[in-house]
This record gives sequence, structure tokens and C-alpha cells, in this order.
Amino acid sequence: MREADETTRQKLADALRAEPATPSELATQFDLTPHAVVGHVEHVSQSVDGSDERLLVAPPACRECGFDDYDDLLNLPSRCPDCKSESIDEPTFTIE
Repeated sequence: MREADETTRQKLADALRAEPATPSELATQFDLTPHAVVGHVEHVSQSVDGSDERLLVAPPACRECGFDDYDDLLNLPSRCPDCKSESIDEPTFTIE
């Protein structure tokens, strides 16, 4: 398949197979918003679900208190539910 024929989700999946990345990194690379990237990654996770690959997610984490027990790993939280800090590291995605 030619590069121009690949969909955004295929390109995201290929990038995640190559190396782990955050939504902001992928957004910059593919000229998307971080929230759009998260939406695409949700669909990519469904695509790899029936294969021998897995989408792995390192959860978002609060830089202040270390909280990382978020209910939805495919999310960009704006604030820590424990300490209310807005200093949150984004989740990191990879496909193995």
C-alpha cells in the first residue's frame, strides 16, 4: 500500500508499532489535536484486538502526588482527582 493510501489510523498504528508515544507527540507528527489522536487510538485498539498484537497504555500520572489510578486510560485528564493538580503526564501508547 502506498503511503498516500494509508488512513490516519493506519499511520498512527504504524507509528505506535515503531515506538511508544503520547497523544501530544502523535498530534504534532500527524497534524491532529491530542483529543482526536485519543479517538483514533480507541479505534486502533479495536483493530488490533483480534490480532496477535496488543495496544499497551502507560496511564496518565499526576506529577505532584503520583496518582495514576484513572478509570479510563484512553483519556486526557485535566486535573488530578486526589490533589487537584493540573500537572498531569499524558498516557503513553504502544503496540506490541
